[in-house]
Amino acid sequence: MPSTRYDVIVAGLGAMGSATAAHLALRGKRVLGLERWMPGHPFGSSHGDSRIIREMYFEHPMYVPLVQRAHDLWRELEGHAGNSLMHTIGGLMIGPEGGALVNGTLRSAREHGLPYEILSSDEVTRRYPAFALRNGDVAVHDPRAGYLDPEACNAAHLKLAAKHGAELRFEEPLTSWNATSEGVEVATAFGNYFADRLVLSVGARSREIIGNLELPLEVERQAVFWFEPGTGDSRYDAKSFPIWAHEYVPGEICYGFPRLARGVKASVMHSGEIVESADDVNRDVNQSEIEPLRSALSGVLPQLSHAIVVDRDVCLFTNTPDHDFVIDFHPESPNVLLSSACSGHGFKFASAIGEIQADLAAEGKSRFDLSPFRVSRFT
Repeated sequence: MPSTRYDVIVAGLGAMGSATAAHLALRGKRVLGLERWMPGHPFGSSHGDSRIIREMYFEHPMYVPLVQRAHDLWRELEGHAGNSLMHTIGGLMIGPEGGALVNGTLRSAREHGLPYEILSSDEVTRRYPAFALRNGDVAVHDPRAGYLDPEACNAAHLKLAAKHGAELRFEEPLTSWNATSEGVEVATAFGNYFADRLVLSVGARSREIIGNLELPLEVERQAVFWFEPGTGDSRYDAKSFPIWAHEYVPGEICYGFPRLARGVKASVMHSGEIVESADDVNRDVNQSEIEPLRSALSGVLPQLSHAIVVDRDVCLFTNTPDHDFVIDFHPESPNVLLSSACSGHGFKFASAIGEIQADLAAEGKSRFDLSPFRVSRFT
């Protein structure tokens, strides 16, 4: 048996795992973190310069308290890190008045008493000149929306975890685990480790790592693009350009950011290929993949739709059928916590989910209602 016993082993140190390790270490827990790659790697779901954060959650109002807690914790993490991680520049949720994006955004705003504005297409263009909405489209302005720097957020959580005693091992993936009533033993290529509890936060590799529990998870290859509309065009700078999402046809959404270091980033949500394994993903983005995005952009940012593509990348979504998360103990191994399956919209919550998972791993409970994220909804 290994000589060192940990309180918690965290497998996977991306957005959710790094936050969980940090919150556990802050509580004085003996933490071991295991990660397949080096920090900041581009092979998962926690890279790409920017992630949207928005308070008026169109998917469901139940997410609003969670994102509000995440907002507070990102600010706390900035205090630990000594640098900016979250940039609150406002956001536009754009689409037809009866569409899912606008209606869902307004539902969350009204149920939680959040301040908002409904802007006509002309009002949007006056305020943000790069935008030119289609006839019949409106925008809901979310003043607390903005973007996070994912690489910097992960690095800050990892630094905080290590500062408070967590042992973080990179290029050492978990290969197997075995849970008993006495704890969990984890194997890697470098040795075996033992802990009271295990947090599996391995994202797109969840199906292979979870074991004999059949969860209906799909790994989606998501292509993202960076445009340069013209270096002298200040309309796309963060001081005058919000984050945005646009329901360009019913149920289909594209989204984007202001100009950052690599350009103006945009993508079509959930438009990627479903792959069998995270190891089999084609990481080359071909020219034909840009055309659906150009078409989607034409109805909201027509000049950007013709701009030069200056960079492109691939990230991975791990999707559940309902696109809600999985945060629950393994039904056959109650000392193993299943984390992630964030369905492409989870990064903004990482600071709060890290706190929640630390609560669950340390005390077995959370102050948040996690019933929508239980494994049992699939069985």
